[in-house]
Amino acid sequence: MDWTQGIGIAAGICTATSLIPQVIKTIKEKKAEDVSLITLLVLGMGIALWIVYGIKRDDMPIIATNSFSLLVNITMVVLRIKYKK
Repeated sequence: MDWTQGIGIAAGICTATSLIPQVIKTIKEKKAEDVSLITLLVLGMGIALWIVYGIKRDDMPIIATNSFSLLVNITMVVLRIKYKK
């Protein structure tokens, strides 16, 4: 692995895990009305496009990190809908 790929993987991990604290907080508090559904949907679309880009480039770090990120984002969307008051 070269430095460029290492930087890409590190960036992907940071991005993919960035929403986890919000997911944990939402699960604990069972409250999510302050979370913007529109923001989550736009973010999800962007992540999905990154996955397509990674597939087109045959770039596994982009595909893997963004797939995990999309899973976390979908989890947050489900929680936002579930705990909306």
